[in-house]
Formats: sequence, C-alpha cells, structure tokens
Amino acid sequence: METKNNWKAWLYLAPIIILMAVFTFYPIINTIGISFLKNYNSLYKTSDGFTFDNYLEILMIKPTGELWGEPVYQKEYLTVALPNTLILTFITVPLSILIALAIAIALNSIKPLKKILQTIFFMPYVTNAIAIGMVFSVIFDSDGVFNYLFGMGTHPWIYAGSAGQNPTYWSALFALCFYIVWHSLPYKILIFLGGLQNIDQQYYDAAKVDGSSKLKVIRRITIPLLSPQILYVMITSFIGAFKEYTSVVGLFGDTGGSFQATGGMPTTMHTVVYYIYDMMSDTTHLQYAAAGAVILFIIILIFTGIQRAVAKKRVHY
Repeated sequence: METKNNWKAWLYLAPIIILMAVFTFYPIINTIGISFLKNYNSLYKTSDGFTFDNYLEILMIKPTGELWGEPVYQKEYLTVALPNTLILTFITVPLSILIALAIAIALNSIKPLKKILQTIFFMPYVTNAIAIGMVFSVIFDSDGVFNYLFGMGTHPWIYAGSAGQNPTYWSALFALCFYIVWHSLPYKILIFLGGLQNIDQQYYDAAKVDGSSKLKVIRRITIPLLSPQILYVMITSFIGAFKEYTSVVGLFGDTGGSFQATGGMPTTMHTVVYYIYDMMSDTTHLQYAAAGAVILFIIILIFTGIQRAVAKKRVHY
C-alpha cells in the first residue's frame, strides 16, 4: 500500500519536476559548464576547451590581453557592476523593510477606509516596472519636480534620462534607490499585513492591561511574532536586489546612465545582471556572462545561508 502511494505521489509531482528540470536545473548546469569554456562561441557552439580564465579575467586577477605593452583588464564586473549591486542591496533592502513594516502596522490599526488604502498601496506592484521607471525618469529629470525643488547650480542634484548632462554618481544613486524602494513596498506591505492579522489579539489585550507603551508593544510582541514574515521578506528582498535590472533600464535607459566620477565610484549604474545581459549580447562573450552569473549565484547562496543561520536564533514560529 505504501509503495502504491509513493508511485502516486511521484506521478503527481512529475509535471513540476519535468518543468523544473527543463527550465531550472538544466540552465544552471549549462551555465556552469559554459563558464569554464575558453573562447566559447554561442553561435557555433565551439570553444577552445576547459579553463578558469573566465573567472580570473572578470575578477581582474588575470588580464584579457595587452595594449601597447601594458596589460588590459576587464574592469566592468569588479569595479562597476558588483559595487553598484552591493550598494543598492544594502541601502534599499533594510530601508524598504522598515518602511513597509511601519506602513503595515499603521494600516492594520486603521479601521475606516482600510480596504481602499490597502488597494492604493498595492497598485504599484501590479504596474509594469519599465512604465514606472519612465515616469520616475521624468520626475527626476533636470526639468522635473525633484530638480525644481532641490536642484543645485548647473548640475542637477537628482537626475535621470536626458542626454548631455552629467549628474554625480550619488545623486543618480539616490534616484534609483528612491524608485526601487517605492516599487518594492507593496509586496512587503501585503506580506506583513497578512502576518499582523494572524497575531492573536489576546497578546495586545494583555499588554494594554499592563500599561505597555505602543513602542514596547511593537518591539516585544509585534516584531517577534512577525519574525517569520520578516525573514521571508528579507531573504526574497536580498535575492531580488542582487538581481536588479529592470529598474536601471526603466530609469536610465539601455545605456545604464553616464555620470560624473566622484571619489573613484562607477560612472554608470550597471548592475551584475545588467553586466550579464550586456555580455550575452555578444556571441563571443557568453562565457563571461556565465561566469558572472555563477559568481552572483554563489553570493546569493552565501547571504541566504547567513540569514537562515541568524534566523534560527531570532525567528519565533
């Protein structure tokens, strides 16, 4: 009987296993394989054999060639894409989680117009990201609302979109972070609201009897009981931030912007995924895209593992 049930279970799981094998496991294995091929040509499926050079070159350990007797390094991944991705991740993820948590708590305590407000806050989530990016590019343009209110001198403080003008790296980063945080709030608010509505009211009643302040109630009751949702949102947010791409294209166009170099910072807003797509557009550079994707996968895996390890002591189920 048990063997029969096992076969039924495998039969039910077969469609999703087949889909995952075709669209998830095979692409991952294929990408790892391509990342170790020298001079791989995606058009003719040819290569010069196995090598570690793709990783060494994008990490600037080994030069890609020479020019006038000087070594030439591929700097895009290590000096532009990876720093941009890390900065965006560690700014937007904590900020968006804190803002979403505050809004969710406020919405949960509001009785009149609660459903209408929830719908309004959720609307950006179902709106096309590129379309939103185009709207924000107008808002942050040199003639937009933000520059009208906060522009400084001939160079706009906040800028995106128009050619022929050069904002600083940090002003462009501000515009991008503002957009990413705004666009990521609805989903987080929805998750937190679901968690808040599952918290037993008796805990709040007991705290009210004890005369606890609202801040203490949030710190001692709400956040600990909401910790599973916070962990889920944190992990998915980190993964999403590391894969940021559409916001860059939506806000700055397909070039990723062009900014004034300040303190050795990148001059474009290219992210790791932007770098991967850029390398994929050249049939002779697919191995670099694959190597960059594998490194990104390892980084995401490490951060997810760290978060899960911390969660064992901090999350209350």
